[in-house]
Amino acid sequence: MSNTIGDAAGIVWKYLDQNGPSSVNKVTTETGINKNDVHRAIGWLCKEDKLSIEMVGRAETLSLK
Repeated sequence: MSNTIGDAAGIVWKYLDQNGPSSVNKVTTETGINKNDVHRAIGWLCKEDKLSIEMVGRAETLSLK
């Protein structure tokens, strides 16, 4: 399971690096990673202090630090 989460974290990081700040829904849709794995990847990246999360309107927006 940790390999899957680590792989998803890498994909999310690369997506944000190439596309800039994005909503969780956009990341989920555009990467093709299922929603649970995206949320796990977000936790992984936050634990490594590589991700910022802020509310923009009603959407959580992810960006790299």
